[in-house]
Amino acid sequence: MRLSDDAVAAELFAAHYGRLAGWCRRLLDDDNTASEIAMEAFTRLLGRLRKVDDPVGYLYVIAANLVRDHWRKTKRERDGMRVLQHERPAEHGSGDPELRGLVEQLPERLRIPVLLYYYAGFPIGDIARLTNRPTGTVKSDLFQARAVLRKALEGTR
Repeated sequence: MRLSDDAVAAELFAAHYGRLAGWCRRLLDDDNTASEIAMEAFTRLLGRLRKVDDPVGYLYVIAANLVRDHWRKTKRERDGMRVLQHERPAEHGSGDPELRGLVEQLPERLRIPVLLYYYAGFPIGDIARLTNRPTGTVKSDLFQARAVLRKALEGTR
């Protein structure tokens, strides 16, 4: 007997919401926004539940994109406030940049594997399947991302 979409969704929510919301919380350092993003990821999954092969992976990819969108929105708001206050943005590389900001600046092809591997704990094979890329490409992207982040972090010391 096949479970209804509602039953499947309820099982997925019960099994994965806490972990997904916690992952978002670590990325955002904001409980409310993390909960909203986790709920939005589940809402988007419900609309495509029958079309998605890996619902858990889909949740994390959607949440990663929503987190990135939140970071961009927050940056635009900060930049807008600087303009309103006639402040100049801090020079790039000055101060001690947060790792989250550096990850946000990575190109999407590097950023998504970093978020899925280091923050969500997905194995490389799953990331390859979720992003429709060969395992070797994912490994190479993670290597490149580490090099970019290492160089950026060394520049601040």
